[in-house]
Amino acid sequence: MSLGLLLLVGLHSAGCGYNEVIDQDENVKAAWSEVQNQYKRRADLIPNLVKVVKGAADFESGTLQKVVEARASIGKMQVDSSIIDDPQKLKAFEQAQGQLGGALSRLLVVAERYPELKANQNYRDLQAQIEGTENRITVARKRYIDTVAEYNKVVLRFPSSIGASMRGKKERPSFSVDQSGIDQPPELDL
Repeated sequence: MSLGLLLLVGLHSAGCGYNEVIDQDENVKAAWSEVQNQYKRRADLIPNLVKVVKGAADFESGTLQKVVEARASIGKMQVDSSIIDDPQKLKAFEQAQGQLGGALSRLLVVAERYPELKANQNYRDLQAQIEGTENRITVARKRYIDTVAEYNKVVLRFPSSIGASMRGKKERPSFSVDQSGIDQPPELDL
């Protein structure tokens, strides 16, 4: 009798997407880990960039300070796997990373005005690494967005929604685009 019941529960679980929810959940976690890895790579490059840029004696310290402060604010954030289930935490993380990305972009643009800095091989190498990392971040974010979309489809569609509710899984938030000022490029304070 209990073997029959176990078989019935097993068949019911397979038919309701229980295992598919697990697979999609793990895919989201893996995609999130890649996003974190790329942001960490960028954060790890910044101290070296700051050292090289400080070598340019007349470089605008305000621009450099904004990069240092933005990186420090990210370092203070508590980032763990719960962030992918909490829209407010994800938005705060996204905003902090956006501030750092903006500050870093301004730094690289302002640095173009300093010939001795542009001639520095260490600066050029770091600039290339940061540009490559920004591209990697874009790719990792897209993969994460796609993975969350697939996960959300499984969680919301019937009959897999039954398996999702059995596991306590709900729709997950994803990255968004800040719509304010989207039609205008950022302005630099030069």
